[in-house]
Amino acid sequence: MTSTYEWPRDASSEDSATLEQWLGKHGWEVDPTVFMAGARGPAVQVRRIGAVWQDGEPGLLILPGEVAEYDGDRMRIAPRSAVAASPAP
Repeated sequence: MTSTYEWPRDASSEDSATLEQWLGKHGWEVDPTVFMAGARGPAVQVRRIGAVWQDGEPGLLILPGEVAEYDGDRMRIAPRSAVAASPAP
């Protein structure tokens, strides 16, 4: 089953907490070593829980307004066509 989460523009601390809960359910976490602020809000880097850069899996950068999708195996940015078809929980 595919699960999605929309990372909003101008995300608040409440949005961050919701994202962290959603990621945790799937074995992922926000990478605390990466922070990016932009004109449309923060971007977040996510990775598998416990992963480090040396593990060979770079993680995923989620920009403001993008939808992250977990397909049961990996995390990715949802294609625009899937975004319209499946609202975030």
